[in-house]
Amino acid sequence: MRLLLAEDEQDLSHALVTVLKHNNYSVDAVFDGEEALEYLETDNYDGVILDIMMPKLDGLSVLREIRSAGNSVPVLLLTAKAEIDDRVEGLDAGADDYLTKPFSMKELLARIRAMTRRQSSDVSSSVLEFEDMTLDRASCILTGPGDSLRLANKEYQMLEMLMANPGQIISADQFMDKIWGYDSDAELNVVWVYISYLRKKLASIGVHVQIKAARGLGYLLEAKND
Repeated sequence: MRLLLAEDEQDLSHALVTVLKHNNYSVDAVFDGEEALEYLETDNYDGVILDIMMPKLDGLSVLREIRSAGNSVPVLLLTAKAEIDDRVEGLDAGADDYLTKPFSMKELLARIRAMTRRQSSDVSSSVLEFEDMTLDRASCILTGPGDSLRLANKEYQMLEMLMANPGQIISADQFMDKIWGYDSDAELNVVWVYISYLRKKLASIGVHVQIKAARGLGYLLEAKND
């Protein structure tokens, strides 16, 4: 799951990025409102953490801009302001939730999970299933007939994309854009490296599933023909 973090306090931003990545989110971090708006206008995110008090353009203005443009991405507002009127203004502008500084990381993570669940078209279950394997979105645990294991951040995100779209080809560029971000310095062949990791893990848990390469197009998840 890919998030945009717009927070001008760089120490706090770095701490949040570390925690979010540890919890299997892919994060793009920006430090002012204009940059946040630019990212939101040119890329797709599963959720946004948006500080209200930012230079160049405040968070409420960013929020109003994207909502007026029809962007319904879930938005969690961060602010040092605790007055009721400020909360109401943020929610009326189109925010999905509101968190006042200082806050605990556990509460932040819980609110992110809640707002992205509400946005999801499949809110009935946090578990993805395909053939004889399951992927628990909450714990990142992959289970097959032979074993269970916890996937690392980018492995989890790649397999989640594949399992959410079984039989559909996902290109290397789509993986890069969704997981690494369009401005990442990573080379395209990093996708192949992670596909290789996933294939080994699928084999280790004994599933009858394979990640097939469609030459020149991308990768898809399909059942093995025994």
